Amino acid sequence: MAIHKLARALAILCLAVVLLLLPCAARPISETSTIDGSRSKHLPLRGSMLRGPESVAFDGAGAGPYSGVSDGRVLKWNGFARGWSTYAYSPGYDAEACTASRARPAELTESKCGRPLGLRFHRRSGNLYIADAYKGLMRVGPGGGEATVLAAEVDGVPLRFTNGVDVDQVTGDVFFTDSSMNYPRSQHERVTATGDSSGRLMKYDPKTGQVTVLQAGITYPNGLAISADRTHLVVALTGPCKLMRYWIKGPKAGTSEHLADLPGYPDNVRFDGRGGFWVALHREKMELPFGPDSHLLAVRVGADGQVVQVMRGPKSVRPTEVVEREGGKLYMGSVELPYVAVVREY
Repeated sequence: MAIHKLARALAILCLAVVLLLLPCAARPISETSTIDGSRSKHLPLRGSMLRGPESVAFDGAGAGPYSGVSDGRVLKWNGFARGWSTYAYSPGYDAEACTASRARPAELTESKCGRPLGLRFHRRSGNLYIADAYKGLMRVGPGGGEATVLAAEVDGVPLRFTNGVDVDQVTGDVFFTDSSMNYPRSQHERVTATGDSSGRLMKYDPKTGQVTVLQAGITYPNGLAISADRTHLVVALTGPCKLMRYWIKGPKAGTSEHLADLPGYPDNVRFDGRGGFWVALHREKMELPFGPDSHLLAVRVGADGQVVQVMRGPKSVRPTEVVEREGGKLYMGSVELPYVAVVREY
């Protein structure tokens, strides 16, 4: 019995050391207001193998949510009576070839079928911009259908891992990230494990069709959101567990700076409607597989980067995006789960 206890203690110590050595350097936070993420209802996907509504978007009329899923499509929610319907898909999409099965999981088909990650509408035009991990930056017009690829490479370098996207609602400019020039989404663990710093932040000008690299050499840039005053972008850096601020206007335009350390690995960032941002956390930095079944799902940060609210929930839930809507409803996407969760802020 003593030997078993010693072995277990050593295993715990080894795991703790491994977690401490991971590239994420965030520290625990002092929680202020906590939302219970386990109190949610689900908008379930149809199909036993369909997974991963990664990003959550609403159109200019407030309809939705819309979300990209594991078989390469973007779906639209039509209420519990109708459920989800196909809204958009990449050029050459083959529904039969892209439908996952136990013998052919989505991981084997997504490079061909596409994997929509970040989604944002330009409300005035009705265009939906799609950051597809394999196809690049795409756009589909009002009503949906086959998307158009706007950029599959920039400056002669292919987009290997297109990830986050946001739109300036005034100018129509589209900002997006390429998480790595070396690893595709299927090898996303390598981006973190190797400390890869080949990520890029870019801008697409819909008037000219030109794509500009705003900053290169970034460590795992993921989701991003434009500020309320449209002066800067907030970019999640997944590996380092940080938020970066990139200035697009004013005396600091074209420069970036550290905004916040986070207590876990961030994915998408969304404006919260109050001047701050919701940041989804895929996993806490110091998370252990045992102990209480509760971990941080997301944090809300103010404009200064300080955490002002947190959401907690079961460890089986690993969100990729949290979107706040009217009435305090929080829509939560996940790259792993077969539903979009709706949490009411109590």
